[in-house]
Parts: sequence; structure tokens; C-alpha cells
Amino acid sequence: MISVSLAKPDLFKIRDKGAGKAQYGCDQDWYATEWQRMAGCGPSVACNIVSYLERRRRGTGGAGTCMSKAASLRNMQEAWEYVTPTKMGLPKISMFYDAVLRYAKARGLNVEYGFLELPKARSRRPGLAEVISFIRDALSKDAPVAFLNLCNGVEKKLEAWHWVTIVALESSEGGKRAFVKIVDNGAVKKIDLALWHATSKLGGGFVRVGIR
Repeated sequence: MISVSLAKPDLFKIRDKGAGKAQYGCDQDWYATEWQRMAGCGPSVACNIVSYLERRRRGTGGAGTCMSKAASLRNMQEAWEYVTPTKMGLPKISMFYDAVLRYAKARGLNVEYGFLELPKARSRRPGLAEVISFIRDALSKDAPVAFLNLCNGVEKKLEAWHWVTIVALESSEGGKRAFVKIVDNGAVKKIDLALWHATSKLGGGFVRVGIR
């Protein structure tokens, strides 16, 4: 398997004294209102990505560099003001990348983005090799990838109608097998990307965001 990951994935660690250990990335359940907790995956992913890029730009890294839960929650609330879900959430990748650009600019980041959409019609979807290439290229440039999953198919470790953050990729040389590591609600999970690609009925898409 060929592996590629972000340069410093530990920058996603958040110190939560109540949990007794560090968590990975923002947890939408930290939001104050029921609606935010229900629809907050997109803003949480935007917060993950922008926080990572900010900390990389500052050269933050090494032991003892976890953000606090309180600081992360303040960032999540700010992200919500820019990456604001509709009553249907954020079911289109264009809704995400337009909003995350505004949020990054407000935070003083000059970013660039790219996207790859997987529409509902299978005949119009890019093949697995193209998906792998897109994610590999992003991670190799230290650009986190936002992943919109509208239907998880038979990959049970994914939530449907949900945004997560991709931090690493493993793929076979032939491009027939692929797995991604995602940050989702405070945890790192390993997802069978090939299985999702083959069985998702609604598709979704990917957005990479990196420093310009």
C-alpha cells in the first residue's frame, strides 16, 4: 500500500479536561444549541481545516501543543457564522468551499482550494483512481480534504449526509483498494474509500484547502 498524510496530523488534537484525554478535531456535539449539534458537521470541518492551516503557518508543533476545548469551541462558533448550514445542512460542495474561503479570509489566511464532485448519477462520477489522485495530491501538499458523504452505502463507519476531514490515505499500486483516515467528532477513523465509492447511492464530494 502507498501511504500519504498531512505533515502534522497531531495538530488536530484538542485537550478536553472533562474527557481526560486529547480528542482529534472538533466535535459538533460541543455546540450549544440542538440545531447546531444536529447540523454542525460542515462548520466543524471548516474549523478543523482552518485551525490546522493557521497552526502550520505559525510553525506550531511538537509535544504539549494541543488546543484547549474552550479555544476550539470559540473557533467553531466563529466558523458557524461563515459556514452556516441551511435547513438541509450543507449538501453541496460549492456551499462549503465558498463559505470556507470567506472564513479563512476572515482569519487572515490566503488559501486556495480545489474540488471533486461525485454526483448522484453513477455515469457522471469520476472513477476511484481519480478520487485517489485528488486526495493524494492534496495531502502531499499538506492541504486537508473536506469529504461530503451523502450516502455511506455499505461502509458502516461513515455517517450519511455528513462532512468529515481526511488526514491520510492508503492505496494499492493498482488503485483498486483505498482507505482514508478521517477526523470525525473527536476521533480518528479508518474508512474503506473504495467500498464507499462503489456503493454510495447519492455520492458526495471532496474539497481540498491549502495555503496559497
